Amino acid sequence: MLTREDTSHAQVERVLNSSTFRNAEVLRRLLKFIAEKSIVGETEQLKEYTIAVDGLGKPPNYDPRQDSLARIEIGRLRNKLADYYRTEGERDPVVLAIPKGQFKLIWETRPSLPPVQPAFQPATTPMPLMVPGRKGRSRIQAVVISILAVWAVGATILLRQQGNRVPARGEWTPALQELWRPFLEPKRPLIVAVSAPLFVGLQGNGFYRDQNLNDWGEVLSSPKVEALRKALNNPPILPRYYYTGLGEMNASFEIGKLLGNSGLDISTTWSNILSWQQIVDDNILIVGPARVFHDQLRKLPVHLELALGEDGIHELEGKPDQHALFADNYPSINGDQSTISDDGTVYALVSRMPGPLGSGYIQTFSSNHSPGTEGAVEFFTKPNFASQLLTKLRKSDGRLPRFFQVVIKVVYRDAIPIDISYVALRELQPGIPATPPTEPSSP
Repeated sequence: MLTREDTSHAQVERVLNSSTFRNAEVLRRLLKFIAEKSIVGETEQLKEYTIAVDGLGKPPNYDPRQDSLARIEIGRLRNKLADYYRTEGERDPVVLAIPKGQFKLIWETRPSLPPVQPAFQPATTPMPLMVPGRKGRSRIQAVVISILAVWAVGATILLRQQGNRVPARGEWTPALQELWRPFLEPKRPLIVAVSAPLFVGLQGNGFYRDQNLNDWGEVLSSPKVEALRKALNNPPILPRYYYTGLGEMNASFEIGKLLGNSGLDISTTWSNILSWQQIVDDNILIVGPARVFHDQLRKLPVHLELALGEDGIHELEGKPDQHALFADNYPSINGDQSTISDDGTVYALVSRMPGPLGSGYIQTFSSNHSPGTEGAVEFFTKPNFASQLLTKLRKSDGRLPRFFQVVIKVVYRDAIPIDISYVALRELQPGIPATPPTEPSSP
């Protein structure tokens, strides 16, 4: 009978020999190194220096304070593993993962998988859960029902079905030309990265989304997910990145419509497969909530002043329990289930920042709710809004700040932006390591 160690070794070999890892020699070497240490229980040796020197072949004088290679490659490996389990490894008996903020490898044995079923069609509304009657089950039933209530797949669309549409040409004006000049003049490719948040696929039971779980390692250690699985007789779970908000898709369409005929080398990707190499080499436009892009943005060389929290936009220098400076007001954040329509007011944060090496540009359009993201992009792509924005951005000497954060207010009805307005500006200074854009908790 195979031991747990034998099973883990076999799964590592399966991953190493997969087509996903076939041409990723550095990541194959790194995976093999951390797997050997993790399987035999020597995770205390998996420090940043050891990984760089013993796992990646750096010289003994490697200094983690000056070179973040180990963290970057671990992040790439984490994403590559998630990519493997989304594709050819989706029915593997063992799931390998690297928890966020750690260097060790963890693994979970799945229950026996049932035969492949026809493609699952998710419900457009939260599904009621029936748990067999049993003493002591009422509490877990309540927990599971509350978990399932966060499903919002009815407000999403299939990302891949939208990816190849060619947008109509947008109106180009001098104001838009000036606003977008940093992305037009350099001979750098442009990538539009659209939010694809992590859903937990429950074999035969649909999908589950918790906005606080954006890494597969977090899913595997989540008490909520564990409770949900137990209530559903422990179905296998799989990472799924199939959906994005309708507002995010509309926003990316508007960007493509504006820039599609600019002559730039433009491509699109999903947030979960945006690599550090792309962030270093290309200009990036990011569309979607900051929590989905946390790993890619936390080490940019700029001091951010504002951050998107659960309840709105916060000052980063504020107290941890401080209320949002610009507070959202919409049904789901207030727990208001008394109305069917999705009406409210939400704030969006647009941040223009330098790339990891100080060259290139990264610009994010983020909001807690899909209409906010759509409104923010509209403010940067419509001629009348662009003219207004330039008057706010322009300094006394006539120049525009190179890096900045702009707050946009979006009033919407039935999830459609109906009133978009400028609220505030912060000029950013490059050259200072960014404060990690974690989301401040609501008080």
